[in-house]
Amino acid sequence: MPDRIETESRKLLGKLRTALAEDSAGQERLDRIVGLIAHSMRAEVCSIYLFRDSETLELCATEGLQAASVHQTRLRLGEGLVGRTAKFRRVINTADAPNEKGFRYMPETGEERYSSFCGVPIQRLGSTLGVLVVQSLAAREYSADEVYALEVVAMVLAEMTELGAFVGEGAALMPLHQQPRMFRGSIAQEGATEGTVYLHEPRVVITNPISDDPEGEETRLSDAIDELRASIDGMLTSTAQESSEQTTVLEIYRELANSRSWKRRMVADIENGLSAEAAVEKEQSLARARLGRSGNAYMRERVNDLDDLSNRLLRILTGQGTDTGEMPKDAVLVARNIGPGELLEYGKTLKAIVLEEGSVGSHATIVARAWAIPLVLNAKRITAEALNGNTILVDGDQGIVHLRPDDTVKSAFREKIAMQAAAQERYASIRDLPATTKCGTTLALHMNAGLMADLPSLDGSGAEGVGLFRTELQFLVRNKMPKRTELSNLYTRVISSAAGKRVAFRTLDIGSDKVLPYMKPNDEPNPAMGWRAIRVGLDKPGVLRMQLQALIRAANGGPLTVMFPFIAQLEEFRAAKSEIDKAMARERKLGHPLPKTLEVGAMIETPSIAFAPDAFFEEVDFVSIGGNDLKQFFFAADRENERVRRRYDTLNPAFLSFLEKIIERCDATNTPVSFCGEDAGRPVEALCFAAIGLRTLSMRPASVGPVKHVLRRVDLNDVRAIIATARADGAPSVRRAVADWLAYQV
Repeated sequence: MPDRIETESRKLLGKLRTALAEDSAGQERLDRIVGLIAHSMRAEVCSIYLFRDSETLELCATEGLQAASVHQTRLRLGEGLVGRTAKFRRVINTADAPNEKGFRYMPETGEERYSSFCGVPIQRLGSTLGVLVVQSLAAREYSADEVYALEVVAMVLAEMTELGAFVGEGAALMPLHQQPRMFRGSIAQEGATEGTVYLHEPRVVITNPISDDPEGEETRLSDAIDELRASIDGMLTSTAQESSEQTTVLEIYRELANSRSWKRRMVADIENGLSAEAAVEKEQSLARARLGRSGNAYMRERVNDLDDLSNRLLRILTGQGTDTGEMPKDAVLVARNIGPGELLEYGKTLKAIVLEEGSVGSHATIVARAWAIPLVLNAKRITAEALNGNTILVDGDQGIVHLRPDDTVKSAFREKIAMQAAAQERYASIRDLPATTKCGTTLALHMNAGLMADLPSLDGSGAEGVGLFRTELQFLVRNKMPKRTELSNLYTRVISSAAGKRVAFRTLDIGSDKVLPYMKPNDEPNPAMGWRAIRVGLDKPGVLRMQLQALIRAANGGPLTVMFPFIAQLEEFRAAKSEIDKAMARERKLGHPLPKTLEVGAMIETPSIAFAPDAFFEEVDFVSIGGNDLKQFFFAADRENERVRRRYDTLNPAFLSFLEKIIERCDATNTPVSFCGEDAGRPVEALCFAAIGLRTLSMRPASVGPVKHVLRRVDLNDVRAIIATARADGAPSVRRAVADWLAYQV
């Protein structure tokens, strides 16, 4: 970089530092800053646009455009060159703006005279906060060195915007971390609660983006990199005897940490006026943008490695994030994503969980459902906007999160929680009563579980047994395969805690979105329809046999119920049943007591098994309809795909007819059948399932009360008539008709 440009860049940052340090209002600061930038860049115009909401940019300050347009001119994301700069997070640098693709003329600004345009996104770690623009009368492109200087300035503006340095009259000038925010995500676990934000990985706040002591900052950076390298070497030494995969990851980290080009770029940023922290973050942001656009999948995956490495370095430089402080009693965990082991370490004291990513079938979702606490997924940008200690309202019923809500929102939300609490009291009063309808039909309501911590809910919920005990969680939360003795001891405690009530143990259901950390991942184009569940068990029979032996020993001569997941054809069930026969023979030979009674069932999760030969229904002791998977395969709608999964309703007449077909086949062979899944715990769905002939439902513990409450107040003959009418009318779903009728019954 030429000395003049370098000197001008540092000189401009020095002036910005002075302007930011002045005791003046945010608008005055911004007005002064655009003037400084315009003068330094020898441009007639400099403007700053900031987001007033997620889709709207607002002109917040300008030097050169009409002053009256400030806080009046607004652009939608993607609108005009400014909006395109924000949307695509790329610099737009053109000598002929009016003829550039996407140009939009805004007459109130008086910008028609300016030919040249350079827009630079104001962003921090993937979050775009606004756009910095310079314009000139002369038709010219800004040089690479000038664009670099603007990017450095934009990065400083991003840091100061997040710190609330530009508080003012416009909506876009409210302090970012003081504004009320609402996030719409995906529903993963119902429930509503109010609590306090507790960040899984607190963000590092940079309060000193500018420095006038480059030598001192270079020394700080070098010392921090040395400490980072030493910590990685220490981790490599401590894991030398462990898995090769973990060692490989750390080797990649060490290679990145020792990269000379990485350090050289950060040193260059420091020489241009940035602090060590700001230099690290600038390179992190640029690497994110560059690798994120790569067509190479391997390079895109390196974004996470660079992020983690940069964040470790930032924590060393700032001392932040090494101690997250004591978790509040009403903690709502907020994270980008989280594994089951990490989540279990927090314990059931959490009031709710909000994730930026995740899926409805993820490990975290399974744990949250087991704990019956609200969970919202895909709440985009919440980790960038939430701070530890913020008030947060989580509405798991609607998939909505309110961060720093105003009093009106709080009041309405608290009314909802109070109504739910009153309903729970009503449910407690019928806990020990049967789920018998007005027409005299009695249903068995069971609960789903997967952790020892779930079992106390068996009595408290009024469930008659455990219709599904997920055994994979004990495999997922470990770094290595559990031993047979460990599994046997766990299953013994589960059976003992059930106190004589039936527990249906589902054998290991891995694959798809549930991958064991110590098992080599399978790179499949569509893992939900790939090598998973019983397919893994039959191909890797050693694990299945160990688990079956552990279950037989845990029964200790008492009753045992086992079911196999994802059975797609008769031959698979027979092969799995053969493994139980072999395990029983082996345990008999060893002199271990055999179960007094043994039930062996299968989960119906694929449409194919509904059309299996009669022999299947004759040979199984029971079947359980796995509603979550069965529905996605019936409609060919991936339940992880938000664009399609909501288009297909469980109460679609076609799906209900399919369920009736399964019930008919089970009735013909006197095979017990149940419905297991989230839909079983929703009152309207449960009512329809009962009306078409299902007599056993298995759901999360918290749903037993609401479902029983509804069933005891209805006559199933009325529900059947409503379903028949809706079908005859060609309705796409019977939901509305049943829900409207139900509203007058309870």
